[in-house]
Amino acid sequence: MIKSMTGFGRGEYVDDVRKVTVEIRAVNHRYCDIFVKMPRKYSFAEEKIKAAIKNKLSRGKIEVSVSVDNFGVSDADVRLDKDLAGKYYRALSELSETFEIGELTGISLSLLAKMPDVIRTAPAEEDEEEMMRCLLTATDRAVLDICSMRETEGEKLAQDISMRADIISQIRSRIEKRAPELEKEYAAKFKARVEELLDGVYEVPEERIALEAAIFADKANITEELVRLDSHIAQLREFLKGKEDSIGKKIDFLIQEMNREANTIGSKSNDKEITSMMLDLKAEIEKIREQVQNIE
Repeated sequence: MIKSMTGFGRGEYVDDVRKVTVEIRAVNHRYCDIFVKMPRKYSFAEEKIKAAIKNKLSRGKIEVSVSVDNFGVSDADVRLDKDLAGKYYRALSELSETFEIGELTGISLSLLAKMPDVIRTAPAEEDEEEMMRCLLTATDRAVLDICSMRETEGEKLAQDISMRADIISQIRSRIEKRAPELEKEYAAKFKARVEELLDGVYEVPEERIALEAAIFADKANITEELVRLDSHIAQLREFLKGKEDSIGKKIDFLIQEMNREANTIGSKSNDKEITSMMLDLKAEIEKIREQVQNIE
């Protein structure tokens, strides 16, 4: 199936504890490059998120945004360092006894709680296995969403390319019809030119004219190029039927070959009418080439 490389997908996972949102944006790129933006505490899941995306998307510059909202549950723990509090208490008691400072004789809870690092907050420990499941569920849903959009865009691209392939085929048929006339026209022009130069002094043998026309026809023969062009058009149509996945690079190569045949036909024919048709043909090939850059 023809798929576009451009798209957007969004997936969510919601339970009683949290809401996980994954957004995926993709644009054209030669390879598959994935960049993940997510809270540092969930970085343990980054490689598996990338793997889940690569399993479905083979090309494109892909940006992934992950956000996690906890419902009424703090994502931090309060930790008490009892050993450190004991050391502060003993130090304060010793200070009170040594200097006989009366106000320190009753060491209060509030005083100890204010001492550095006795009570501190720290990120809550995550159940990584459970969190991984939530993140991958949201990721899978986002991937399905973006794949659906890329397939829809791919159908439009395939329709446009198919229409242009028909135009190229029509132009090719016109060139094929025009080609046999070149030898006759060349023979007539050659005879007229020679007779003009000789001014009736010498009559040019018909055999000589036929020979010159045959030599020209051999040099200007474009049958082989027309056959190959026809083959490329047929192969392009097969690709557009969607029997293979990720065929953007194959179609791109095929378009290059079509352009090569078009250039050869234009240079060999040496005819204004065919040159004009070739310009139209090359314009359609270029439009297809531009579209192909967006195919996965």
